[in-house]
Amino acid sequence: METCFILSIWIFNLLGSALGDSVQSNNPEVSGSAGVSVTLGCSYTTSDTRVYLYWYRQYPHQAPQYILYRGAKSYRDLGDTAGFAEQRFSSQATDSSTVLNIRALELADCAVYLCALQRAQ
Repeated sequence: METCFILSIWIFNLLGSALGDSVQSNNPEVSGSAGVSVTLGCSYTTSDTRVYLYWYRQYPHQAPQYILYRGAKSYRDLGDTAGFAEQRFSSQATDSSTVLNIRALELADCAVYLCALQRAQ
């Protein structure tokens, strides 16, 4: 059975960084075999109560691909998931962290995963 290596890194909104927001990976490298479930995590800090947490994946030499977003803090009930991700990708968010769950890992899931924080406008 082939092993998939997933690298989780973080990015953040440049405007947010000027306001003191930060995002960091909880588990920079995750691996798993086809069919297993894996979880990636990011911690964040912000003084805003209106926050969106995004997950993207990026293959070599390609632009990031949107997976989903979840609202956090006072926007906890908001969210959206890309069509391709609805069956196997899910996310939860707390006031200081977010996770991305990938069920039934496939070889195509081997990628760099990006976690991003956006303050609501």
